[in-house]
Order: sequence, then structure tokens, then C-alpha cells
Amino acid sequence: MTTTSSTDLGEGSGQTGPSPDRVPHADSSAQAQARVAMFNARVERWFPDLHAGLSAVYGSKRADAISFDLLQVARTAYDRRPDHLHARDLDRLLQPDWLQGPDMVGYACYTERFGTDLNGVAGHIDYLRDLGVTYLHLMPLLQPREGDNDGGYAVADYRAVRSDLGTMADLEHLATSLHGAGMSLVLDLVLNHVAREHEWARRARAGEQKYRDYFYVYRTRREPNAYERTLPEVFPDFAPGNFTYDEDLAGWVWTTFNEWQWDVNWSNPDVLHEYVDVILNLANAGVDVFRLDAIAFIWKRKGTDCQGQPEVHALTQVLRALAKIACPSVAFKAEAIVAPTKLLAYLGTGAHAGKVSDLAYHNSLMVQIWSMLAARDVRLAVHALAQLPPKPVTATWLTYLRCHDDIGWAIMDEDAAAVGLSGQAHRRFLAHWYSGDFTGSNATGLVFQYNPVNDDRRTSGTAASLVGLESAASRHDVERAVSMLRLAHALILGWGGIPVIWSGDELGQPNDSAWAEEEGHEDDNRWAHRPRLDWWRAASRHDRGTVGGRVYSDLVELIGARKRLPHLHASVETQIGEVDDPGVLVTVRHHPAGRFVGLYNVTPQTRYWPGHRAHQYAVDNLPDAITGEPLTWTPYGDVELKPYQVMWLATTR
Repeated sequence: MTTTSSTDLGEGSGQTGPSPDRVPHADSSAQAQARVAMFNARVERWFPDLHAGLSAVYGSKRADAISFDLLQVARTAYDRRPDHLHARDLDRLLQPDWLQGPDMVGYACYTERFGTDLNGVAGHIDYLRDLGVTYLHLMPLLQPREGDNDGGYAVADYRAVRSDLGTMADLEHLATSLHGAGMSLVLDLVLNHVAREHEWARRARAGEQKYRDYFYVYRTRREPNAYERTLPEVFPDFAPGNFTYDEDLAGWVWTTFNEWQWDVNWSNPDVLHEYVDVILNLANAGVDVFRLDAIAFIWKRKGTDCQGQPEVHALTQVLRALAKIACPSVAFKAEAIVAPTKLLAYLGTGAHAGKVSDLAYHNSLMVQIWSMLAARDVRLAVHALAQLPPKPVTATWLTYLRCHDDIGWAIMDEDAAAVGLSGQAHRRFLAHWYSGDFTGSNATGLVFQYNPVNDDRRTSGTAASLVGLESAASRHDVERAVSMLRLAHALILGWGGIPVIWSGDELGQPNDSAWAEEEGHEDDNRWAHRPRLDWWRAASRHDRGTVGGRVYSDLVELIGARKRLPHLHASVETQIGEVDDPGVLVTVRHHPAGRFVGLYNVTPQTRYWPGHRAHQYAVDNLPDAITGEPLTWTPYGDVELKPYQVMWLATTR
């Protein structure tokens, strides 16, 4: 290996490291020369991030050789990248905040449950465009193991699409079609583990030491026992423990999630090399955003819970730097459902600020929305959300009511105590409320993974079922549930970031009552909230006389209002306003275009917002930006908010 001075890498790199070989081209055309210059300019820009991340994980002595190897992978991918994706890279380099605009609206679904296969999804692009979607997240579609595969998260081949969904060519066609319609394609990339049937695992079981070193394998229980002292169980019901004995390996292999999902060993640089190649290959197929699944788990350290270790963020920085060099239109989304105090690290803090994931799930907001609706009180949410430090201005929250997963009631004890509640009691209340086991609740959620040791209960259910729409027995019940759903959607759309709608929620679809009848689903009630899209219901989505049409129309109205408001650009932080009424949440955003004030009555009663607050924020003469309706003033000079009413008030400068 040869090293060069920083001058050879480009002026101002500030690093000593390997010189990237020039990209080979068959001709010396102006375009080819420009491509070479562009690649080298990107290396100049992002090599310091690459080298620093590698040094933090593998040590500075090994970082030179590893970076040289990885730059060759990036160079090859760059040279193979299609012209239309090179053009997309340039567009997004010129608009680095493309993820942050208020026009960004997401939709998430399983391919087979939305459009049967990839070509079917392409055939429904007009439906997505009608809703206002610009960001489509398709759940795991790479080839999984046969049989139980954790909903596709047990990947057997990163380079093939599930045969029932199509081919890699179909994936590329879909990506191109989405791009033409102004949408971005989001895919899951499972980083923590592979299926036992993956080639790496098969070769490890066959005795190849190179591939055995891709995993954590122990001859005896000594090391697993030492780790187990501080490791939690992710799925205590059907996958207790974190290690599985494998006869072929003659050892214990690390299996955080299931016995057939083998954790890969990121302390081995060969594993990093493999995943870089996987990412760049999928990026060249047109993938715009990678959801980094189980990213928190990829680094192991004895005496900890092996989640969110410093090396996790250094490795994410490495992956991002290489993507910026080879395909800078690609973004990363951290799938880290962690305590609010730990969440910001996945968007970049300290030395990693602005250098790791571009997106992260706002799990705390999701939990607090459901908490407010059940308790009909905003004080816990106000306290908890106010504790979250500001995110980097270049990063973006992903806001959501629910996803494919269950809802874990992540109420922190200290937040609950600050407002006079017991964290454990409130978590128990929420679990019982949303399973319909609490007096006054119309919710029809399902209890998921009850742990009698710590009394932990999680919840499955569609948004419509959780707000009581499924069980509504009267017109009044329907009206209340639809209004609750509108308010909940308004909260994720009005927070800033990218709001993501889970498939079916736009139509108010209930739980799938036949979820357990499908083979492989009978032990996992999360399939209840993953129904196939009801296209019969979708056909009448513009008819407000139907429940589905009412929910859909409400959502389209909210999305339209959002796209008209520059105030909702994700670079701006949402602040929480004063609590004058415990039933009313007030959010405030200060944007150069003006001030945004969101009012949310989370109760089934009429509530009032003090008139002096409206004057204080200079929104007293403004109409609702959603409906165009003026404020309703009481004789006492306060603003009246009907049950579950939402108002967005936006000033202009």
C-alpha cells in the first residue's frame, strides 16, 4: 500500500492517507474527465470523515489500509452508476436540504400488501401522488430465508429481490418510475444480522474460518454468560436469550433477535467491506434512502446492553462518507428506538455532528401523542418533549403515529415523576387503554410481548383501531374517532421533519381480524396492523360520506396545508408553548418566513386558549392555515377549540 500527502488528496484535506486511484474510462471524452474530477473532488471533501471514523473503530494504523480498500469499492460503484443517477446526485448536491422541505410526505407499506409485487406498486404511483406522497418506504423486500423470517428482516441474499415480488430489474424500474413522479425510494438495510441461510453463514458452518470470523462464535458458554449478565431480551416470548448453540459450528453464535438471525461481527473490517458493497450496489439500483435496521446493536461491549456504543456512530460516519463519495443523493435513516436522551447521537453529536444519519425516528413524539389522547392531558408530553436537545440543523426527524412494529410505551420514569405520575403506572395505563381493557376506552389494540417479570406490555394495532374507529357503535363514536385521527395526523404533519403514513391509515382501515390465519403469522399479532390495502375502500376515498373518505379527505387537506407552509421546513426546531389548559398542546416554530403556532385540543370537550396568548404570538387576526376559518372568540376574549380541534396559525414577515 502507498500513502501520499494531504496535497495529493486535494488542498485542505488535513489528512494523511491513501491516494484514490483514478477512475478508469474507455475514452478521454470531456464527460469522462469531468467524472474523474468529480470523484476526486468528493474524496477530497469526505475522506477526512472516512478516515476519522475508521480510526475510531479500528485504530489509526489500520485506517489507511482499510480506507484504501473501501475507496476502491466506492470508485467501482461510481464508475458503474447510471447517468440518470449521476444527474440526481448533482441535483441533490445543489439542494442539500431536499429531505427537509414541507413537501416531503412519506408512506410506508409492504410491497405485497400494497401492490402485490414491485410492478404492482409502480401501477399505483398515481394513488400515492394523489395523496401527496414524495417518499415511499417499502418494507423488507430482499430475499429472506424460507419460512419464519421476522417479516423479511432475516435476509438470505442482499443482492436478490424476493422471487414473488420481482427481480432487481423490476426494482430498478420502480425506482426510475418513482423518481419520474417526484418520489424517493426507501428500503430497509439490515445491518446487525443475517439469516442462518445467508452465504456467509453457510460457509461458516461449512468450516471456512474467514466466514466464521464474520460472526460471534464461542466454543463454550463462558463468554456468552458474561455478556448475558447485562443484555436485555428483545423477544422474551419466542426468542429468549441472546445466544444459540449451532451443531454445525460446534459453538454458541450470537443471536440477538432469533436463533436463525446471526449477528455479524463489525469488529472485522471484512464485514464492513461487504456492507459497503451492498449499499452501493442498491444505491445504483435507484434506492434513495436506507433505513439502517437495528443500527443500535451492531457493536458489542461486555458489561453494557450492547446498544448505541460509540463505534456505532463512527461506523455510520464511515458508511455515510463512502455514500457521499459514490452516490451523494443517498441518505441514511437510523432505526434507533431508544430513550430520548440517547436519540440525538444517531443524528450526530460532538465529533459526529452532521456526519452520521440524516434521519431518525421521533419515537418520543409518537409515544407522547398516544399518551395525550389516552390521558387527555398534555403535561407529560410537554415536559418530555422539552427535554430533547436540539438536533443538528442538517438532520431531520421522521415523525409517525405507528410503523410496522409494535408500540413500546417508552415513558421515562423521571419524566413521569416530574409531572406527578408513576412511570410504571402510566405505562401500564397506556397498555390497558389501547387494548380496550380500561374503562372508557374504545380502542381495540392487542397486547404484544407481555413480560410478567417487569409487567411490560407493548401494543399492536392500526391507528384507526387505536382511536376506537373499529369499535365505533354510533355516529357520535365515529365522529370522535375520526377527529382524534385527524388531530394525531396533524401533530406528525405539523411538527417538522418527514411525516410518514403507514399504509391503510389514510383510509381508516381497522385491524386485520384474520391476521393469525396466514402461515407464519400466528404467533405475531403485529400482523394485525399490517393489513393489505383495501382497494375497495380506496375506490371511494373521495367520498366524504364514507368513513374512509372522511379520513382520507382530512389527511389530504392537512398535507396540502403543510406543503404551503415554509414554516414547517425541518431545519427549524419545534418548541412547546405554555400550558394554560392541560387539554391543549401549543407548538411554536420560528422560521425566517414567520411564526407558526399549532393548537391541538386533545380532549373530547371544548377547551379554551387564552386570548392574551394569541395576541402575544401575533396570531389573533389569522385564519386557520388548514381550513381558512377564522378564530372563534368567546365573550371573555379567549379562543374556543372544539373537541379534538386543530388549528395552524402562521404569520408572514
